[in-house]
Amino acid sequence: MSSPSKRRDMDVMKLMMSDYAVETINDGINELNVEFHGPKESPYEGGVWKVRVELPDAYPYKSPSIGFVNKIFHPNVDELSGSVCLDVINQSWSPMFDLLNVFEVFLPQLLLYPNPSDPLNGDAASLMMKDKAQYDQKVREYCERYAKKKVDSAANESDEEESNDEDFSDGRSDSDDDDEVAGRADP
Repeated sequence: MSSPSKRRDMDVMKLMMSDYAVETINDGINELNVEFHGPKESPYEGGVWKVRVELPDAYPYKSPSIGFVNKIFHPNVDELSGSVCLDVINQSWSPMFDLLNVFEVFLPQLLLYPNPSDPLNGDAASLMMKDKAQYDQKVREYCERYAKKKVDSAANESDEEESNDEDFSDGRSDSDDDDEVAGRADP
């Protein structure tokens, strides 16, 4: 079945030709790191994240797995694994969507409109509901600490290498990885 692979190739090329910095992993196009900038006029503005994208063989019929490599403070992103809780990726993915939709629409909307009632990060959700100003301040602190480009990024790179590549969104709505994630120590 050559149609999904042609579509995958086309979507990856579109992403590479866009304004995003894209790095392929293992000399293939099924695994990518994409540089993602926080949306303007949000507490994430100025932050730059490396987002890991894994494309299943059945892409675009099956959703990509998406995960933040460097830390981000957000109710719908697991702080330890970087996995993303986003219905449009995990539950209602359609082949009509492509990788540009993920980076131009879905992730910006996730950061602009968090859903604290369905959290992966309970601390972020609780803080957001109790004290929005303090939540925004903590988001900015995380951006400054983990998502700003620095000349000396050796420490940041070692943090990124320790992140687990297997705990990203995987297109399933169940959360059978929760027990495994809860037992991990903070890197």
